[in-house]
This record gives sequence, C-alpha cells and structure tokens, in this order.
Amino acid sequence: MTFSKFIIEDQRRRGGCDTDLTALLNDVQTACKFIATAVARGALKQAPGPAGTQAAAPGTNVHGEAQKPLDIIANEIFLRTCEYGGQLCGMASEEMEELYRIPPQYPRGRYLLVFDPLDGSSNLDVNVTVGTIFSILRAPEGIDEPELEHFLQPGTEQVAAGFALYGPADMIVATFGAGVHGFTLDREIGAYTLTHPNMRIPENACEFAINSSNERFWEPPVRRYVEECVEGKAGIRGQDFNMRWIASLVAEVYRILIRGGLFMYPRDTRPSCKPGRLRLLYEANPIAMVVEQAGGAATTGRERILDIQPESLHQRVPLILGSKAEVERLVAYHTAHDKGEDLEFSAPLFGTRSLFITPVPATQD
Repeated sequence: MTFSKFIIEDQRRRGGCDTDLTALLNDVQTACKFIATAVARGALKQAPGPAGTQAAAPGTNVHGEAQKPLDIIANEIFLRTCEYGGQLCGMASEEMEELYRIPPQYPRGRYLLVFDPLDGSSNLDVNVTVGTIFSILRAPEGIDEPELEHFLQPGTEQVAAGFALYGPADMIVATFGAGVHGFTLDREIGAYTLTHPNMRIPENACEFAINSSNERFWEPPVRRYVEECVEGKAGIRGQDFNMRWIASLVAEVYRILIRGGLFMYPRDTRPSCKPGRLRLLYEANPIAMVVEQAGGAATTGRERILDIQPESLHQRVPLILGSKAEVERLVAYHTAHDKGEDLEFSAPLFGTRSLFITPVPATQD
C-alpha cells in the first residue's frame, strides 16, 4: 500500500475524507523525495529540485548555526513544493527567521505547515542518516494571511506529524492521529510503500541516548538516571544498558521506535542552553506526537511536551522521550529533586571520578 493510498483509506476508516489534507501530505512526500535524491548524491553535483528552486549561499540560520548547502536546498524544496497547491496559508521553518506567507498568485488553504527541512545536517560530512521533520496545524477559521500567533499552537492541536529518514533506506514515519506507520521509498516505482504498520515502542529496553560530553552541565535527576544505567547489573536497575548517541534526532527517534529506550536532550546549567536546545514547534512537538501515538512518552522532565503553550516561533525546550516507563522514571527523579527529596543523592560517577575521567591515585607517604 502506498503512502497516498494509505492516507485516503485511513480517512475513510475514520469517517470521512479531507482532500486538502490528502493533497498537502502528498506534497510533503514529494518534497521528501526531492530531498532524498539530493542527500543521496552526497558530494556529487546536486540533483535538481522542483521548478523555481534556487538555493542561496549558506550562512548561519536564526539560531546562529552554520548552514550546509543542503539546508538551504531542502528548505527551498519544501517551499516550492508545498506553496502552490491551495492547502496552506503559511509555513515556518528552522531556516527562516520569519514565517512564510503563501505568494499572492497562489490560492490559500486551511492549514499551516512547520518543518525542519534537514535535521541532523551536521552529520552530512560523515554520511550519517539525516531527515526532515514536519507538523501540520489548522489555521484559525477565516484566516488567509497568518500572523505569528496563529502558529503558536500547543502540540495537542497538530493534525498530522512525522519525519523522513534519508539513510540506508529512505522512509517516512507519520501519524495522522491514530497510530504510527512507516513507509519505505521504493525507488523502482517512485513511491513510499507501507512497510511498518502500527509501530509501537517496546516497553522494556536497555538502551539510552545522551551526549555525555555535556555531563558536567546536567541537572542531578539526569545524572542520577545515567549513573543507574551505567552501574548495570551491579546497580539498582539490575541490568546492563548500552549508551547511544547519533546527534541526529530523526535517527535517534527511529531507533527508539524499533528498539525502545530513552533519548535525552535535557535542560542543562549553561546559560546559553536554557531552557533547552531543541525547537518546540518543528522538532519537539511533531516528534512527541509520533512517540505518544506509538505508546511512548515525551517530556521536558517537568512537563508533557504536547501541553506546552508556545511563546515564540523558534522557542527551545528540553526533550526526553522514549519507552513510557523509562520516561516516567526520569520525570519522578525531576519531581523528587524539585521537592528537595534527593539532596542525599550521591553520584560518584560524576563527582571525583566520572565516565571519562580516571581518578588520580592517592600519593603514599
């Protein structure tokens, strides 16, 4: 079953068809095909995008991050592919400081699209899986020219969300509000085809993902959780854990969908990182919707991601997601810490010695 057919049949099962949403999702998958082709060519001459695609020279985005040429290309592909169909009245992207209004020559629609055109692009040089993250929202009734506040909707208002993977196999993983389904690009026929129906995050897992180079900045609840995992069978958890870190959100989330576990990009003590690093509207919200629909959970450590009321277009938040029991354990640690109940907690792995620092032997008199 192709992605396009699945959308139609899913809507029929749920009581009616929304031709605008179907057309928009088809435009999204077309954009992902163009980006997949561009990514697959690597250092070769870039493949063409849709008509009108013109990539500006890379610089820095609104977050001060260095852009790759493919960041700009992917952003332009999404704009050109999705702007003309009449389903949207506006878009917003990681690569644009301001929202994008549909050009006047095109009809307006009932939806808003927010996206990260190329998540994990810092990994392009080392040929690691990257992807696209997208979220679809309804525009307020009667709005043809959206303003910033129209995009600032909590994640619970998302109509559909998902992400594409550009790796050994190109995929789209998406939810339309009733389960999560994975589609693999069959290049012989040029269609995303259903290969992973009704994806569910395993409840029991022994993997966690975190960037341990930031260890010294973690809050005590995160240190506590990681130490317990590192202690393995000898510790309170009674089992050994593996640690992963890909630095590509889409790849991390896909692994958790398949194998379970916990992904952490938590709040830390650096002033530049408060209150978090990942963007709420076009990273955390769509990923959280996918994770929850697959039976998992997503939180800041103190608040459910989908309940957060956005305050700005590029707002950042901490993100902890994965198998529900593991997320709940870490949330409980945050709650205990905030109540002052873990003040006696001792973390030798992160005190005089750590995962990466060998203690200096005591000198003998």
